[in-house]
Amino acid sequence: MQYARAADGVKIAYGVAGSGPTVVRVPSIPFSNCQAEWAQDGGFYHGLTDRFKVVTFDPRGCGLSDTSVDDLSMAARESDIEAVLGRAGVERFALHAVGWSGPLCIRYAVEHPERVTHLILDDTHARVEDFMATPQIRALDALSTGEWDTFLEFLVFTSYGLGRDQAGPHVAYLKSCVTADMARRIFAEVRKDDVTGLLGQVTVPTLILQHAGISKQQVDSAKEMAASIPGATLVMLEGQATDDTDQILRAMDSLLGTKPDHDHHPEAATPAPAATASVRAVLFTDLVGHTEMMSRLGDHKGREVLREHEQITREVLTRHNGTEVKTMGDGFMASFSSVTQAVECAIAMQRAFAERNSRASEPLSIRVGLNAGEPIEEDGDLFGWTVIMASRVAAKAEAGEILASDVVRGLCSGKGFLFADRGEYVLKGFEEPVRVYEVGWRG
Repeated sequence: MQYARAADGVKIAYGVAGSGPTVVRVPSIPFSNCQAEWAQDGGFYHGLTDRFKVVTFDPRGCGLSDTSVDDLSMAARESDIEAVLGRAGVERFALHAVGWSGPLCIRYAVEHPERVTHLILDDTHARVEDFMATPQIRALDALSTGEWDTFLEFLVFTSYGLGRDQAGPHVAYLKSCVTADMARRIFAEVRKDDVTGLLGQVTVPTLILQHAGISKQQVDSAKEMAASIPGATLVMLEGQATDDTDQILRAMDSLLGTKPDHDHHPEAATPAPAATASVRAVLFTDLVGHTEMMSRLGDHKGREVLREHEQITREVLTRHNGTEVKTMGDGFMASFSSVTQAVECAIAMQRAFAERNSRASEPLSIRVGLNAGEPIEEDGDLFGWTVIMASRVAAKAEAGEILASDVVRGLCSGKGFLFADRGEYVLKGFEEPVRVYEVGWRG
């Protein structure tokens, strides 16, 4: 576990494990203790980290985070997410909402479509009162009278179907997450959460996971979300919170296009290969105006246009010996063993899209960023400051532009490319200004 500091100074405990596409898991407030949950349900987390780089944290007031806090508003809880993302250096990610974190994550996905690649809603809802309408609401009466153990036992029964004789370990875990007093305050705050009006504005691919045995109200809520979020997929799981790890992971594989490195059981795991470093050119692309296009065209037509964007990008990468590291829905990350080939590929991409736009009714414009260095390679993915700078440089480009770092320009001296000085920028996360150059490609 590590710590990030939210905007109001609250310390947020978080952890990172695994490799692959990044999944930011937002636990259900108030019952979160990431370290204890990982130890309690290691099989599920091994399955996740076989496929993904998993970032998880304890929200304010819970687990290993600060437990004496004043502000529990949704805005404050959103600042917890921002603090963890900033501290962990995460730019683009799938957002995995669990339980009562659903409204918060839905709002975050709507507000930050440039960062959230996919949304996973796991036994959650857009309006917390949908949960309060279930039998759990009756247990709140016991909670209000101070019978904390009674409440927790009832919560375990309604969530897992376990009686008092079997509930002991689960109750102990819940007690490690939050105090009775803080839980009361959190209940009072989160039951105000309602983002039903935002469901139609979700533009990222969305997976809804729902256990059929929890309650009719929550099943109905899941169906309503699936009907309201454009293109959302609903996967109904049997029973309550039972051993359905494989089914959940298969659904996430389908959404994110991943596959496990090995069986998710700990005894079957093999040591990860050591990280390696070699000189690479890193290229980032981003489709400009993607969100507006999807809103204007709708899911089906918008997806057809996106497929054309993906086809053009992959064809150009193949012709220039580029390696696709990952796709983020509206952009790509690629690497090259030759800096010259990376620049040539970027130019070819812009020309390919310009040629395509000359005969198409719906234009596609991309921005491209280039950097070079020695990124860390693990399981086919690249990490480190070389990658982060390439992403930051790409974010400075306008539609139809290619921007490159000073490193790329220096390595391409005498190669016949045209570089125009765009000045120095203080890129997010870098203390020293970075000089950026525009690569000419027209004509």
